[in-house]
Amino acid sequence: MGYDPAPYAERLGRLRAGFPDAETLLILNEKNIRYLTGFTGGDGALMVGPEWLELLVDGRYTTQARGEALGAEVVEFRNRAEGIAGAARRHAAGRIGFEAPALSVEEHLRLREGLPGVALEPLLGGFQSLRAAKDQREISLIREAARIAGEALAAVREMIRPGVREKEIALELEYRMRRGGAERASFETIVAAGSNSALPHATPGCRAIADGDCVMVDYGAVVQGYHSDETCTYIVGRASARQETVYRLVREAHDRAIEAVRPGVSCGEIDRIARGYLEEAGMDRYFAHGTGHGVGLDVHEPPRLAAGREEILRAGMVVTVEPGIYLPNEWGIRIEDTVLVTDEGAERLTSSSKDLTVI
Repeated sequence: MGYDPAPYAERLGRLRAGFPDAETLLILNEKNIRYLTGFTGGDGALMVGPEWLELLVDGRYTTQARGEALGAEVVEFRNRAEGIAGAARRHAAGRIGFEAPALSVEEHLRLREGLPGVALEPLLGGFQSLRAAKDQREISLIREAARIAGEALAAVREMIRPGVREKEIALELEYRMRRGGAERASFETIVAAGSNSALPHATPGCRAIADGDCVMVDYGAVVQGYHSDETCTYIVGRASARQETVYRLVREAHDRAIEAVRPGVSCGEIDRIARGYLEEAGMDRYFAHGTGHGVGLDVHEPPRLAAGREEILRAGMVVTVEPGIYLPNEWGIRIEDTVLVTDEGAERLTSSSKDLTVI
């Protein structure tokens, strides 16, 4: 497939439009650089002027950058701060807006020393929504990542039985995703059984699954840089009446939230719907995190579906919906799907069944 400059030109146009008063923009976040140029390397700096674009890399990435970022002039540096200063001098930049979260204090001090008289201004906002709405290619990659991950889970589900350790299942699931075409797992796969499932971000260990355990599997795959994210919770042996009740509550909160996802609705409203339903059941105090988050080049990116968030959903956004109930020292249940915001509502991109499943 040949190089298609259209997405990058359009994205750079939106970036420039988002900061109309900025003379020069300095982009350091590697995912933002990839989004704007196609460069997939792990280090560099992107300088964006009104009518010029320079990608600064060290010698490890020069050839790669020239093959990937065809719309940018690639300039090699030996020291990043010196490379940035050199680009600023070449283009007589008097004011540089930079990504504050991606610039260390040490490098900021070096830039100030190397660019006397140049104003360095942190960019506030703008990047928050740059990558939020996905184009069709991005959506297709997330969809493919979800497909690979779901097929891998289906292949290892028979391992979820008494005596098998959490770590064994997590390792096999990651292997299956890689074997199925994923670059890697989206994050360290979570397989949490029994009381460990009451920890939202448990680390798989040597705990063996036992009869009656809730087993939470939170996993995802990466395809060409784009992530999927999904959580299934299973019950081993026989479900207690309390487990069945809690599962139904979480599933209903999950379904109601997805039903509410559509353009024009605030992220905080989606969280209110899921959290409000659990509050009616007296279980909201056991729901310890936001209802969801954006998914794309990062597995956690804007927008956030959480209390008080005023961002408005737009068609093309891809978000998770993942309510959960976690009973300390007992067990927990989380149900998560990644969904696409469409003109009509929401489309699930993850496809594993969320019905109560007793193994």
